Amino acid sequence: MSTSTANISAAVVKDLRDKTGAPMMDCKNALVEAKGDVEQAIVLLRKRGVSVAAKKATRTTSEGSVASYIHAGGKIGVLVEVNCESDFVARTDDFKELVHDVAMHIAATDPKYIRREDVTAADFEREKDIYRTQAAQTGKPPQVVEKIVEGKMSKFYEEVCLLEQPFIKDQTVSIQQLIATKVGKLGENIAVRRFARFKVGDPNMTIAFVTAKPEAEAEQQR
Repeated sequence: MSTSTANISAAVVKDLRDKTGAPMMDCKNALVEAKGDVEQAIVLLRKRGVSVAAKKATRTTSEGSVASYIHAGGKIGVLVEVNCESDFVARTDDFKELVHDVAMHIAATDPKYIRREDVTAADFEREKDIYRTQAAQTGKPPQVVEKIVEGKMSKFYEEVCLLEQPFIKDQTVSIQQLIATKVGKLGENIAVRRFARFKVGDPNMTIAFVTAKPEAEAEQQR
């Protein structure tokens, strides 16, 4: 027997909304489609959030806010700028929560770039050369070596690119998916533009920003 809207209790819908931040009706529809399975409903909502975010990705983000986060008793500090489309959304609690979570995540993980497209050509070639050399030493065929290199590069992006990293408060969600969820809820394109991370005693600081690259170069690094 299929699960109908009548079989989904308000308490379950509210629980799903609390976990995902998605609108109530979207939560109810996802639960119906998932036949009452909350975990499956969460997966469905995430997929839809990513889909909505992709459709809005080309829309201009000229509003937003800059937030700071201080961690470890004042030993680590982060400044981050996150953009959206309107001042109205920038002032919502949901957007403020997102900006805070992103700043906190940066403080904890110290990413070096925002997107994989922002990785410098020098870093990209250095890492790829290292992985190709390592893989070639296994004696495997060239096509297998390239597959190994591809997998290691994906791991490299996950380690150094903010959007690719698993969110520290929920390792099953990447920062990109976290943002996509908010895009689906707030109805506007949202993008991290730049950040800086400082650590007491460290002579260097991490500064990252979205760079504009030729499409061919960006495609090469995918």
